[in-house]
Amino acid sequence: MGNIYGGLVAAIIALPLAIAFGIASGLGAEAGIYGAIVLGFFAALFGGTKTQISGPTGPMTVVSATVITAFSDNLSVVFGVFLLAGIIQIIFGLLKFGKFVKFIPYPVISGFMNGIGTIIIILQLNVIFGAQIESSIIGTFLSLPNTFANIDMTSFLLSISTLLILFFTPKLIAKKIPPTLIALIVLSLISFYMNLDVTYVSNIPMGLPDLVIPSFDMSLISFMLTSAITLAILGTIDSLLTSLVADSISKTKHDSNRELIGQGIGNSLVAFVGGLPGAGATMRTVVNIKSGATSNISGIIHAVILLLILLVLSPLASHIPMPVLAGILIKVGLDIIDHKLLKQLKIAPRQDVSVMLVVFVLTVFVDLIVAVGAGVVISAFLIINRLMHQSSVDSNAYTGIDEDHDDRLTSEGIRIINIKGPFFFGSISRIIETVDEVYDVKHVVIDCTHVSFMDLSAVYALIETIIKIKDSGCKVHIIAKGEIKSNLVRLGILDFIKREELQTSQEKAIDKILTSSVV
Repeated sequence: MGNIYGGLVAAIIALPLAIAFGIASGLGAEAGIYGAIVLGFFAALFGGTKTQISGPTGPMTVVSATVITAFSDNLSVVFGVFLLAGIIQIIFGLLKFGKFVKFIPYPVISGFMNGIGTIIIILQLNVIFGAQIESSIIGTFLSLPNTFANIDMTSFLLSISTLLILFFTPKLIAKKIPPTLIALIVLSLISFYMNLDVTYVSNIPMGLPDLVIPSFDMSLISFMLTSAITLAILGTIDSLLTSLVADSISKTKHDSNRELIGQGIGNSLVAFVGGLPGAGATMRTVVNIKSGATSNISGIIHAVILLLILLVLSPLASHIPMPVLAGILIKVGLDIIDHKLLKQLKIAPRQDVSVMLVVFVLTVFVDLIVAVGAGVVISAFLIINRLMHQSSVDSNAYTGIDEDHDDRLTSEGIRIINIKGPFFFGSISRIIETVDEVYDVKHVVIDCTHVSFMDLSAVYALIETIIKIKDSGCKVHIIAKGEIKSNLVRLGILDFIKREELQTSQEKAIDKILTSSVV
């Protein structure tokens, strides 16, 4: 029974959002509903998250809108991009890429979500004041002076009323009836019976959608592939983040790779009905679980109910005012924004805040994938910088022998170099510069027992250093153990030093040197 009720509630919430996202994308309200039905059904059937509800989402709609704007005169190419995106998601799942999403740093995700939320809000500004929606952020900003000079108060009051209902509906009522549905029904009835002069949703065709044949223009294949990869990556991140939310609430564990295959199948089939692609929808999924859903049956029921609404009630959608949908989308945008990190901007690490801000600006004004890619690269460089500062090297610091032997070490010309922390391409220069200063002794002992990890660059740099030191007339001794020693041997360190010159402790190395000197 919980699956039936969960699917019903999810469908009720999904309907106004699907219509709003469809219109915002430029394809029309019906595209949003078609996408919610097809993706919702097949992602639930084949996906790996039992209680996830899928359909058009804010981030996916924003990217889809850019593709639709670019190919507005050739929609079959648009649907070709959607088909490619779905196929790429299936490939991601088959290649088991799902596990890599967890490696995206939180500041990158935060900046991305803040940017998406901001885009959705900005694009609705014209609509709430009674003007035509623009397809881009820059276009919206350029049109705002004219919009503010010709504000339609009726549209504005409808949007404000929508937001008031969404924010201030008592919790007891909101638990039983979604505020989005209350706003949609109440304000649509008021607009209809008062014959308000505002923009309404265009007529939604009643019945099943027509078959669409996606096309591929080879002269545009580069742009198509780029757009498809963008949608696929975004859909992957969006869906798997929602899967993690579902896991935490339902105390279950999803199959990320199977989820990607299910999402890919759904988004591929969406292209054949002229629908809008999407992903796992967090709000709808949470409501589904809290309504008692425990299996994918709820997601299937949600899609079936939307189909029944399309077949029976679609003419009523023509009476939904656009300012009401704009208000709903503004609430969606505000919900997407990462309020948790924004509240902690003053106390959060400056580097993480900087990454978030860079990703945010790039998301809003440049490109979503560029933003995520730049964020990941910057985060990687910041991690490398932190690791570099964790590595250290000190010279002539020997603690493995009594102080009485210090004079003996000096007389024998023994210099000990201790390397600590990560020894990798980022810390090579600091460490090698110190080692390069020890050519005035007979024996150089390089102690790597406190190295946390050593990459290939470090191994090769160490070998080059050994060669330089030996060319200066010094003998080189390496101290390493465990995996570090195994890697050095495997990569050929014994081609440059004798086996007895590779020891596992300072004591053994010094004893070997002193014994050899006596002999």
